Amino acid sequence: MTPPPAALDRVARVEVRLDPVLTLGPVPHGLRRVVPITGGRIDGDRLRGEILHGGADWQLVHDDGGITIDTRYTARTHDGALIYLATRGVRHGPPAVLDRLLSGEEVDPAEYYFRLGVCLETGDERYAWLNRTVFVASAARGPDTVVYDLYALT
Repeated sequence: MTPPPAALDRVARVEVRLDPVLTLGPVPHGLRRVVPITGGRIDGDRLRGEILHGGADWQLVHDDGGITIDTRYTARTHDGALIYLATRGVRHGPPAVLDRLLSGEEVDPAEYYFRLGVCLETGDERYAWLNRTVFVASAARGPDTVVYDLYALT
């Protein structure tokens, strides 16, 4: 038996606005940081809306400078549905590049790796397809934003 081929279908561009990083300090698995989410936008043919204030990235910075991403936040679609978003992923690259990102510099996303698995959930039947779809994303970090292209795995 052969599984069916898979493909990626771009759903939307997501822009998440961020407050400054809060550094909690060293914890057993790395340096714990919290990055508050203040808003943003979702723009696509199948999904449009705003990222609501609240939520955060509870990230871990590892000894090699790589980061484990762990976000949870909420969006409201253009037609009023509420959607929970959770991402889990990694960002890593050469130490000098990661230092530039940390200092707030604009860095070409081709200089580092930033990928996410994204879980979307809603109780709104108009968007029930979100509950039964696997999503991935390719992301970039700006001085006060994260932008990612959200793809459905078909």
